[in-house]
Amino acid sequence: MAVTVLLSLIMFTRLLYYTPVAILASIILSALPGLIDINEAIHIYKVDKLDFLACIGAFLGVLFASVEIGLLAAVSISFAKILLNAVRPSIEILGKLPRTDIFGEISQYPMAIKTQSVLTIRINSALFCFVNANFIRERILRWVTEEEEENEDEFQETTKRTIQAVILDMSSVMNIDTSGIVALEELHRKLASNGIELKMASPRWQVIHKLKLGKFVDKIGRGCVFLTVGEAMDACLACKIAVISSSC
Repeated sequence: MAVTVLLSLIMFTRLLYYTPVAILASIILSALPGLIDINEAIHIYKVDKLDFLACIGAFLGVLFASVEIGLLAAVSISFAKILLNAVRPSIEILGKLPRTDIFGEISQYPMAIKTQSVLTIRINSALFCFVNANFIRERILRWVTEEEEENEDEFQETTKRTIQAVILDMSSVMNIDTSGIVALEELHRKLASNGIELKMASPRWQVIHKLKLGKFVDKIGRGCVFLTVGEAMDACLACKIAVISSSC
């Protein structure tokens, strides 16, 4: 096909020089319906709204401007989608599934049970870096505040803190940079000032290696890093039982 097009451009363009513009336009318009797939556009809209927006941007750009403008619009929207997902990653509260040792997201598994006085959070982002570090830290702190206010309204207890520990499930985080470590240090400092422990579960080896180099593991204590969320939860419950026993 490429050779045919090349030979046509070299040998036959002069023969087409006097072809009326209306005929050339009719050729293009006759080929245009085959390039438009309404069903596929509807399918893209149902699957991902941002992908549909990129599709429409490319279509309108090519239709009213040029191919370059259409491609630029589609690429720009796609990069904006990537940046949006990186800046505001998904952060979910976890609960224990009944009759199992599995912790699932409350939004996905409504039957999951949250443990009283322990807030378990999963960071669903491959990178914990300067792009999203502040968002993740502030989101966790806001969740702690909201959870305490909810528990206070439910149990009518305002004299003591209802959240005693926060467990971070780091199983989805593949890498972390210095900004992410600083955000964790600030999170640990604010939680500790309010009497709340910070524990980490399932960190990847790249992450735990950098946390050790950044001295963060020494700051929170090596006993606050666990292999699984279940082990971290058991440690929190054991500590809670010990505190209740000593007070009695």
